[in-house]
Amino acid sequence: MHEKIYSRFVEGFAARARSWTVGDGLDEKNKMGPLAHSLRLNAMDELLTDARKHGAQFKAGGSRIPGAGYFWEPTVISDVPNEARIMNEEPFGPVAIVNPFSDFDSVIKQANRLPYGLAAYAFTNNNRTVNLLGEQIEAGLIGINSYVISVRDSPFGGMKESGHGSEEGQEGLEACLVTKFVTES
Repeated sequence: MHEKIYSRFVEGFAARARSWTVGDGLDEKNKMGPLAHSLRLNAMDELLTDARKHGAQFKAGGSRIPGAGYFWEPTVISDVPNEARIMNEEPFGPVAIVNPFSDFDSVIKQANRLPYGLAAYAFTNNNRTVNLLGEQIEAGLIGINSYVISVRDSPFGGMKESGHGSEEGQEGLEACLVTKFVTES
């Protein structure tokens, strides 16, 4: 988040996260369901404990929800240094990390610093920035001003260590085909 609106955004986003109901993912009144597996509970705890040790600010959530099931509070943390594990490992849980930036180049550097590149999201009102993000971010799926990065007929796949090639869409069929050139004179 740009440093000019960072504090206001973090507080507003955290307030929204604290208002979400967590429960049965099939119940429409809930905004968030459970984690995928019991192993994620320990992983979330370890990652967030490490983030706290590295100085991350907890603005919402951060704990397991007591009771049956694999439920975790929607969590918003800010001011997280790159040395924290959560900045280098996918949490596979309901955690939003919000850090400030001052210029476009630092955003691109941060977005591309890891050897992974499955998905990226960005929000901007500037058309030039939209084009630059699409060109410079190293990810197989990029949502700009949208959380929708996969639709039925679109290819799904990452870059770098997040996958080779694509599934789905017309591009996904290419891995199943053998291309051959035959000529006769």
